[in-house]
Amino acid sequence: MLGEEIVLGRRTAPSRVLFGPHVTHLADPHRPRALSGDHVAHYRARAVGGSGVVVTEVASVLAADHPYEDAPLASSCPPGWRAVADACRPSGTVVLAGLGHAGGQGSSAYTRGPLWAPSAVPDPASGEVPAVLSVAGIADVVAGFASAAAAAVAAGCDGVEIQAGQHALLRQFLSGLTNHRDDAYGTDRALLLVEVLTAVRDAVGDDAVVGLRLTVDELAPWAGITPVLASSVLERVAGLVDLVVPVRGSALTVGATRPDGHTEPGFLRSTCRAVRADGVATVLAGSVVDVAMASEVLASGDADLVEMTRAQLADPELVARVRAGRRVRPCVLTNQQCRVRDVRNPRIGCTVAPPFPAVPPTDASVLVIGAGPAGLEAARTLALGGAAVRVVERADALGGLLRDVSGLPGRGRFADLVAWYRAELWALGVAVELGVVGEVPSDGLVVLATGGVDRPGRGVPIATAVRDGVAPGAVVIEDPVGDGAAVALAERLAGEGREVAVVAPGLLVGPGLARTGDLVDAQARLARAGVRRVRESSVVGFADGVVTVADVVTGAVSSWPAAVLVDAGPRRAPAVPSRVGLVVVGDAVAPRTVAEAVREGRAAARELLA
Repeated sequence: MLGEEIVLGRRTAPSRVLFGPHVTHLADPHRPRALSGDHVAHYRARAVGGSGVVVTEVASVLAADHPYEDAPLASSCPPGWRAVADACRPSGTVVLAGLGHAGGQGSSAYTRGPLWAPSAVPDPASGEVPAVLSVAGIADVVAGFASAAAAAVAAGCDGVEIQAGQHALLRQFLSGLTNHRDDAYGTDRALLLVEVLTAVRDAVGDDAVVGLRLTVDELAPWAGITPVLASSVLERVAGLVDLVVPVRGSALTVGATRPDGHTEPGFLRSTCRAVRADGVATVLAGSVVDVAMASEVLASGDADLVEMTRAQLADPELVARVRAGRRVRPCVLTNQQCRVRDVRNPRIGCTVAPPFPAVPPTDASVLVIGAGPAGLEAARTLALGGAAVRVVERADALGGLLRDVSGLPGRGRFADLVAWYRAELWALGVAVELGVVGEVPSDGLVVLATGGVDRPGRGVPIATAVRDGVAPGAVVIEDPVGDGAAVALAERLAGEGREVAVVAPGLLVGPGLARTGDLVDAQARLARAGVRRVRESSVVGFADGVVTVADVVTGAVSSWPAAVLVDAGPRRAPAVPSRVGLVVVGDAVAPRTVAEAVREGRAAARELLA
């Protein structure tokens, strides 16, 4: 059912898959608040790939709202909206302009003025206390939404999607967590949303599509928005909107807004079913990444469309592939590259889909040594270009560390990625030899992707511990890197009833998880599992069943019994020859994330054939 048409108001979308609004950091630095040519290409690719609805990055309806450095501003977006609409129109895709106001969840760093919110409630993330929006200011907000919506439709968009989700002023007015007013907007917390949607509908008319992204569960039932409250709100606005996207979370629960592999995909399904309103198309959002599950949800009637944003970042051609009966590149739900709302301002990306075009046609012969993520991507990319590729791998199966990591909590989807690569290589006719130690020949084109070398004398390497397990008894994991691998292993061991401690040099264990949005949740999971977190410390000795740890600040030393020390430190690059026609990738260069390894594998293929 993914590829079926659906009527939305007076428009018809060519499929039931929606590509939702997300921060991209694709703006032109010279026009940071406008949509750029890269935005246009980003949305065009999903339209060509079969997406039925594309919602553009949320644009602030007032200039005083500047939530992140290159956040779009509605008054600067009409040329970009027109270009996006023109690019997507040949595919029949319904284009909606995302419109919003971040309120107290914005930033004053760029405007040098106050944030505006329903009440003076500090933002949990920044701690900044907003100014209270006056009645006159509320009128400006309503007018801003109406004006922006009219401009978007005039520019050629099929309609708009109004943001009342996790990062939205309209949600803040709906919630008892952030709305403590004693005027009409406090006694009737839905009043502003009703006024905005009424003004937007009046501005765009009945011909345009009006969508609503609405938080239906703030996970704070003592005062926040609940599904029951959300249902009553939807009943009031049902006549004003054509589709609604229920979402969950708030500033209090940022990790819940876009969870990783620790959360079951489609987690909002029952809530979506519960809040459905008559006459309004309902979209299931929330880690919807599996085609089979998405199709089953649509067939059941629990939703009319599915939002598959991360799945379409992993495979822009998702719908087209489904229609053609082809394999879809799986999303692994790591958030490594697609969660870009952070201080680094990284451009939107995907762990498994590097942003490089295909290699030029070739008839070259290439040897790929090592079948981890870098080697697999290099082999697939070369074969797509027509190269005769031979892969040798010393293990008895493909995948390298991906295969091992897939056995850890929250990382099971890496097994899907390995299976996808296996099928792709078979279909492309790549010769694969397992159980073979590859030697670098003296000539010819070679990609060396053999991985790194374990550090000597630091206990059991974490890769070995993950793959083969560890001896009985208490386990100490030394984690100087903090990329999340130690956290995952600690969770698995604790789940087996083992006594586990993680020693880390920083204030938190696994600080690298901040980039994926899992840092806070990871600390909570470790605490619930009974994992001992020894912070601001370093292992300085392990002998005769005793581990010795030094405080990195004070130098104070402590010791306790331990049967096993696991080393989660960085692996070293192996010694490799240097010659023309040899490209080294992945951990054989330096420790790499999966995203970095896949990107280097693709880049290596292009470099060899340049």
